[in-house]
Amino acid sequence: MSNSAYQPVYSVSRGGHQESLHYGAIAVVAASGELLAACGDAHLSTFLRSSAKPFQALPLILAGGVQHYGFTARELALICASHSGTDEHVEVAASIQKKVGIDEGFLRCGVHPPMHKTTAERLERSGQASSPNRHNCSGKHSGMLAYAKLRGWPLENYIDPQHPMQQEVFALFAEIASLSVDKLAIGVDGCSAPNWAAPLYNTALAYARLMDPAGLPLAQQSACEQVREAMLAHPDMVGGPGRFDTVLMQVASGQILSKGGAEGYQGLGLRAGALGKGSPAMGVALKIADGDARGRAAHAASLEVLRKLGALSGEQLEQLAAFGPRCTVTNWRGLEVGYSEPIFDLENQ
Repeated sequence: MSNSAYQPVYSVSRGGHQESLHYGAIAVVAASGELLAACGDAHLSTFLRSSAKPFQALPLILAGGVQHYGFTARELALICASHSGTDEHVEVAASIQKKVGIDEGFLRCGVHPPMHKTTAERLERSGQASSPNRHNCSGKHSGMLAYAKLRGWPLENYIDPQHPMQQEVFALFAEIASLSVDKLAIGVDGCSAPNWAAPLYNTALAYARLMDPAGLPLAQQSACEQVREAMLAHPDMVGGPGRFDTVLMQVASGQILSKGGAEGYQGLGLRAGALGKGSPAMGVALKIADGDARGRAAHAASLEVLRKLGALSGEQLEQLAAFGPRCTVTNWRGLEVGYSEPIFDLENQ
């Protein structure tokens, strides 16, 4: 691990002694392209994972797919989601597919148990198997199939990185992020769809432009606005009950957009004026070096970034206290045995 790329960002202590330490890197960028603040290497290139989903939905919108199929804002939010697999999420996914003229058998995301614990336990008790629509990426895959069908492209290989739809996704993200498309490192996500690695700076810029796309071509402006407003209006579709992205967007009342990804990645967007009158729209891209298997470091560090920027009030931070920034460590008896907290500074650039 290069300390020039990653810096200590999150510490876990027990009995007054540091027990664990997470390293990370963070970039905060204005919609103008100005790098406002950073921790570690703001130009570190790493995979966005599910933080890419808002941008993967844009080509469908640009092609008029929302109007063509009659998708609602709720359905568009699910297309941008890593949902929890509740019955409600499955119903919305099925509604998207019905409008397209497909079913979940077309999805190539695979199957995993619902992320919503109560739903997963209910299915297990009843002996009911999970299905592709319970997969957290079923909305994204349904949107990809919708776009491929709209354009008359093959459906059976829609997740091939060489598929024209995926090539459009890569090119559009690169344009919004002010990055040459050949600078994207292409890989395969957990759901088998293509994913890409990009510098934190450029991803943060893309999130900032999602919040304020004024500098983009008019069609792209409209597409970004539709994604942004759908996600902010329906945060319950983007994640699920008790999930960080959902709760943060609910508490922030439309001022902050949040979309996490696997392996300790987090993307955030702040509306213009979120820090007070005249403040620019901003994007944040954050990566925890070790993958943050428990999810604690990325969430707490994200809240600490927002706290340091002044984007959340004391009351809002209290409502988000289950995620951090500082959390109590308890054992199986509920005894307080330590604490965890962010330990980084954001350096103004």
